[in-house]
Amino acid sequence: MSRPIIAIPADIREFDGATWHAVQQQYVQATVKAAGLMALIVPALEAENDADAILDRVDGLLVSGSASNVHPSLYGKEALESDGPFDPARDATSLPLIRRAIDRAIPMLAICRGIQELNVALGGTLASEIHEQPGIWDHRKPQNVDRDTMYSIRQSVFVKEGSCIARVVGPGEVRVNSLHRQAIADTAPRLQVEALAEDGTIEAVSVIGAKAFAVGVQWHPEYWAETDSPSRKLFVAFGDAVRDYAASKERLVAASHQQKAV
Repeated sequence: MSRPIIAIPADIREFDGATWHAVQQQYVQATVKAAGLMALIVPALEAENDADAILDRVDGLLVSGSASNVHPSLYGKEALESDGPFDPARDATSLPLIRRAIDRAIPMLAICRGIQELNVALGGTLASEIHEQPGIWDHRKPQNVDRDTMYSIRQSVFVKEGSCIARVVGPGEVRVNSLHRQAIADTAPRLQVEALAEDGTIEAVSVIGAKAFAVGVQWHPEYWAETDSPSRKLFVAFGDAVRDYAASKERLVAASHQQKAV
């Protein structure tokens, strides 16, 4: 069987006066090197994407992090300028893909902005500028450092025993690289909290009753997926789930061809 392909929704970026549909290299690299998959970048369109047509052609969905934030109007709040930057085309692309991937039992891994999109897609809300809340640490990325230092593994999260992620990386304390200024506020009814930071910030969730791998993490396993064991394990588990889904599709196609031949 050839390598399965996953979809990664793009961000809208402006370079040299032109509009680009872009995905950071680390997500593609982790997909190929750690998960053993191939990646298809989905253009971010505000109205023209067909989620089912896209998902018909892939075997999994990776919802990446981004510098932009989910628009507050999508979870019932007024948008302030400080809540930005926003990317409405990314919102319009990712949220329907998330919902349909869950409905169709297509494996999904959501990272950083992705876990926030997952929560909003299923009816949850987000909190902005969480570092301003009493007792909450400053989870924002450090300034004026190189990217390896920025994404260094320096924070502990605590994975709940018996959770989906515990089966992948083990329960208890796991060291991660979590960089964000927003976080889950009200957890969507269909999500189970899988890991917390020491200050109580939600750092991982899974979809309750999902028929396929459906996990979101607030940290960045893609950055060190080739060298950090927990990061790699998450991508390997995602890759295995995608391969299982692809194999099941092939069996269905083969069975259909057999029936037609008879």
